[in-house]
Amino acid sequence: MHTVVVETSGLRAEDVVAVARDAARVELSKDALNAVAAARRHIDELAAKPDPVYGVSTGFGALAVRHISPELRAQLQRNIVRSHAAGTGPAVEREVVRALMFLRLKTVASGRTGVRPEVVQTMADVLNAGITPVVHEYGSLGCSGDLAPLSHCALTLMGEGDAEGPDGTVRPAGELMAEHGIAPVELREKEGLALLNGTDGMLGMLVMACADLGRLHTSADITAALSLEALLGTDRVLAPELHAIRPHPGQAASAANMLRVLEGSGLTGHHQDDAPRVQDAYSVRCAPQVAGAGRDTLSHARAVAERELAAAVDNPVVLPDGRVESNGNFHGAPVAYVLDFLAIAAADLASIAERRTDRLLDKNRSHGLPPFLAHDAGVDSGLMIAQYTQAALVSELKRLAVPASADSIPSSAMQEDHVSMGWSAARKLRTAVDNLTRVVAIELYAAARAVELREADGGTASPASRAVLAAAREAGVGGPGEDRFLSPDMAAAEVFVRGGHLVAAAESVTGPLA
Repeated sequence: MHTVVVETSGLRAEDVVAVARDAARVELSKDALNAVAAARRHIDELAAKPDPVYGVSTGFGALAVRHISPELRAQLQRNIVRSHAAGTGPAVEREVVRALMFLRLKTVASGRTGVRPEVVQTMADVLNAGITPVVHEYGSLGCSGDLAPLSHCALTLMGEGDAEGPDGTVRPAGELMAEHGIAPVELREKEGLALLNGTDGMLGMLVMACADLGRLHTSADITAALSLEALLGTDRVLAPELHAIRPHPGQAASAANMLRVLEGSGLTGHHQDDAPRVQDAYSVRCAPQVAGAGRDTLSHARAVAERELAAAVDNPVVLPDGRVESNGNFHGAPVAYVLDFLAIAAADLASIAERRTDRLLDKNRSHGLPPFLAHDAGVDSGLMIAQYTQAALVSELKRLAVPASADSIPSSAMQEDHVSMGWSAARKLRTAVDNLTRVVAIELYAAARAVELREADGGTASPASRAVLAAAREAGVGGPGEDRFLSPDMAAAEVFVRGGHLVAAAESVTGPLA
């Protein structure tokens, strides 16, 4: 099994995905444990002094004005976890919770939060045991961190609340921990607060969305190329010299992908009467510009995620000289903005894909393809309603593109009077990514059928297109023919795209695509 070693700083996006999705094992480096112990000594020294220190010997948020006596501080830390574990609604996905826990582990292992080494080790043990706290959909405002989601995770470390075991069954967390020989932690000064104050939920969802969108952008380039080919479009608009004079890197990458997929095609560049093609519709001709803008947006989002992965987000933090200082680094704005930006780009990529699908089905604009790609139009409806489904998904994507981060709602008696809503931005982006996957899958379904119909009329598709068609058919994506139950074909196309099989099929001919 793959193992991820947590150091005092730095973490790769691939490590987050490996732990969240592939159950990679987590280990703590000796340097990290030493840094944690050193920071804890500073907290213990401050706790012994009479001066109030936020998070160590005071209340929290609007209640920070109260000094807490030593005999009540353990209760204070337990209480903040219990009271803040106030999420509601359905449970979020297992991979999201594992990413959330792992990223919080990364921060507490930095030596900047002041927890004891045994707390950090317990977090790693819970992850490695496959115990996943039940975290609810609603409760985070994305400021002071993802408080409610992280509190539900901290509750599990205390042996309280509910968690999902390795077998997927939800049970009391204390029972699951006991079965795996993990002792619940008894929280001390600063520790409850340190487990709650981070952008880990929204960051985990950002990292996974970036991984998914990277694959989807390549997939969308392939399906756009298949649609161009099926529409007898011209590939001259993909020439590198044209994209060099507008030097957006994402645009150039998308154009290059499409050109490589279309290499060797005998279908491009002609009307059905063999007249030369001068210009295609925007949804075909501008495919690299739109997809490329999304790629560049994704690059920016990855840069933000990399900075956040290098961060230690907590309040207060323990500085190298021993000072414990309050700060505002828990504010989720940097992450929230790019989560919303990605949802906008996803909506537009889906929108242009749907327009190409519609063009393939319209006999007045498809340059000789049968209406709705039907076997016997009138008797058969072909893919008419598949496009309806795609249009419904695109409409939903447009609603999901409305920014969450443009909103703020005050809380904590106006102490926390501006919040990021980053968790909400992340939750809707996950839905947007799922919907974009389905939109691309439906374009694949339609374009593949259209290319096969062209070949049946004597045309010659590119070698990469033929490889995609063969792999899709083997994966259960049906081809032309009389009307049948379409949902299974569409579901197979979705699995084909989501699992990376579309990209793999094209790359078996083209080599690695961007």
